Amino acid sequence: MLRLILRSAAFILAFLLLAGCGPAPSYQTEGPSSTDVSYIDTVTIEQADLEDEMIALSDAPAALPTMLTSSAPGTLEKRNNKAVIDYSNTQDGYVMVQYTASTDKRLKAQVKGPTTTYTYNLTVGQWATFPLSDGNGTYQFVVYENIEGTKYACVLSQSHTVTLTDEFAPFLRPNQYVDYAPAVNTVAKAEELTRDITEPLKKVEAVYNFVVNSLTYDKQLAATVQSGYLPVLDTVLDKKSGICFDYAALMTGMLRSQGVPCKLVVGYAGSTYHAWISVWSQETGWVDGVIYFDGASWKRMDPTFASSGKQSQSIMAYIGDGSNYAPKYFY
Repeated sequence: MLRLILRSAAFILAFLLLAGCGPAPSYQTEGPSSTDVSYIDTVTIEQADLEDEMIALSDAPAALPTMLTSSAPGTLEKRNNKAVIDYSNTQDGYVMVQYTASTDKRLKAQVKGPTTTYTYNLTVGQWATFPLSDGNGTYQFVVYENIEGTKYACVLSQSHTVTLTDEFAPFLRPNQYVDYAPAVNTVAKAEELTRDITEPLKKVEAVYNFVVNSLTYDKQLAATVQSGYLPVLDTVLDKKSGICFDYAALMTGMLRSQGVPCKLVVGYAGSTYHAWISVWSQETGWVDGVIYFDGASWKRMDPTFASSGKQSQSIMAYIGDGSNYAPKYFY
């Protein structure tokens, strides 16, 4: 119930596009010529808004199968001469998209769920995996190609009603933001840290302590990071430094690789856009409070704040105050 309240109260995504690929509104009279059937319609995207989430991912004061993979078998797919949307595995919490044509234009994909729209970048010729973070319901998957400026054309769209195998299915597999599939060193480290540990929350404790005590906040990267930045987990592990996005993605990837459902959460920490994590166990369900273990009880956890604040009494008190956190998006 708390999650539903938080989601319904959350701001609409700043870069929300038009719902669906239906007729363009009357004020959008420009677009591709009528002879170009590869475009469905056009929408205007304010480029500045598209970078709002990157601010969240950089700005900061400092009993399940493991190693699940994603695939695009083509059992259920929509394709044309420009792109393909594979929605064969929506019951497992994800959809895969690939832009197959040659282009040097900017590309976007959207996952429009029952309550929230998520916008992602695409790279030509590469499959991208996106979580179905809104749970059960009707989704629309859309591929966009930039025309000029902030105007994008919808080149492919598919609607589908999703029924998940379980509520945490979207938060176990690798996706574009938490790509642990190729991160062999990260997975090996997570296995080392959690060896002989069976309780999910004990695994969280071990991984959390490693990340908080090993990583330092990269102020230079935070000051220069560009829209489209994605963590490479093995690189973060090797450097032992990163921005907020890196902290949260590394810990999320480690836990997912060991069978612990984990969300990378983007929202507000006080008035600052920020990213943290939320974990699940059979005993507790979703612990949306972002927790840490102090030897006696589980308390709120934010790996970036805890690390950059040297786990001081004041920073841990801030992390422990649930009113300081307002989640908006889940990956």
